[in-house]
Amino acid sequence: MSTSELSVQLYSVREPLAADRAAALQRLTEIGFRQAEPFGFGPGVSLQDVHDAGLATPSAHANFIKEGTDVSAYFGAAAESGVQVLIDPAIAAERWATAESVAAVADDLNAAAAVAAGHGVQLGYHNHWWELEGDVAGTSPLEHLASLTDPAVVFEVDTYWVEVGGRRAVDVLATLGDRVRFIHVKDGDASRDTLKQLPAGAGVVPVLDIIAAAPQALRVIEFDAYDGDIFAGLEQSFAYLTTNGVQA
Repeated sequence: MSTSELSVQLYSVREPLAADRAAALQRLTEIGFRQAEPFGFGPGVSLQDVHDAGLATPSAHANFIKEGTDVSAYFGAAAESGVQVLIDPAIAAERWATAESVAAVADDLNAAAAVAAGHGVQLGYHNHWWELEGDVAGTSPLEHLASLTDPAVVFEVDTYWVEVGGRRAVDVLATLGDRVRFIHVKDGDASRDTLKQLPAGAGVVPVLDIIAAAPQALRVIEFDAYDGDIFAGLEQSFAYLTTNGVQA
């Protein structure tokens, strides 16, 4: 990673990217971003235009933990594109219901992480709310997963969805420790209604406590949705974090 502590999840601007990709990427750099997290990555997907815009891609999202996937091809593509950590953004909610099903997820991640290592890449996992709901083996399903996975498996903790799932993000970050390489920073009313997400510092999520709880993690600003101008929302989040000591 660079000395910058900030990135942006490109899913936030998926509609502007679809309308005018070059203009959307340029707007992100005008806000001040120097790193970005692509979504929908995989074999045959080029990140050259992202890099040409001046955005490094230390992480990317790809749905590769699924039956029949050639995970080696995914990690090979990541290595070729300069992606250091390839993150699976979601494993279906039904796989988090029991200790046995979480153990099966851990087996899948451990096996894929071994393949990733062969390409000089790391595997990461990104949570939603369902990995924090309920109790598995005396803790949340996500924290139980961490106890079953090899240290080579790292985490991108979506701190907003942790709060939606009924846990305190600062507590989950403390449990996972240095295995948290990235955090998704977002704010809002801590509900599943994504249109109620707000710029960092404008909602009920304790954003500053969260970023202090994971000083080693790259802060990735994201909106799942935003009821307003998305670039204005990103700019407000960027300003809030940099004003409060996060290195752009």
